[in-house]
Amino acid sequence: MSKVRVSTTINGDATAYLCDADETLLDVLRDRLGLTGAKEGCGTGDCGACSVTLDGRLVCSCLVLGAEAEGRKIGTIEGIANGDKLHPLQTKFIEFAALQCGICTPGFIVAAKALLDRNPNPTESEIRFGLAGNLCRCTGYDKIVRAVQAVAADMRRS
Repeated sequence: MSKVRVSTTINGDATAYLCDADETLLDVLRDRLGLTGAKEGCGTGDCGACSVTLDGRLVCSCLVLGAEAEGRKIGTIEGIANGDKLHPLQTKFIEFAALQCGICTPGFIVAAKALLDRNPNPTESEIRFGLAGNLCRCTGYDKIVRAVQAVAADMRRS
């Protein structure tokens, strides 16, 4: 199979890679670029564990081809923190014990950030709707929702 050359921006950094025409963005991120934060939970876009942003829009990277990233901006969990300083969502997920096994956590944090970027003052219903594409089998959702609510409240105070 022929390779496709892709030039893109990942977490603010210009990046180029070669991938197969039928290779998913998830596989490119994990296997070619070493960005292993996005997880493959289902491979069918049903669980959200592989969530990333593509030009600011939340997508399941298992449903996007790596070649489709040409000229676009990708945001992954690795780009959420500012160096060694955790993003408030990451801090609140820890504080509220909104994680257990960790498979879904990167996808939830990316989805929550995308939600708060669009709507810094979401209601509980809007948070639940914004995170509805992400599944967790360990924590239940209340701790996750509370963590996002706490970040939104902190953002309003800043």
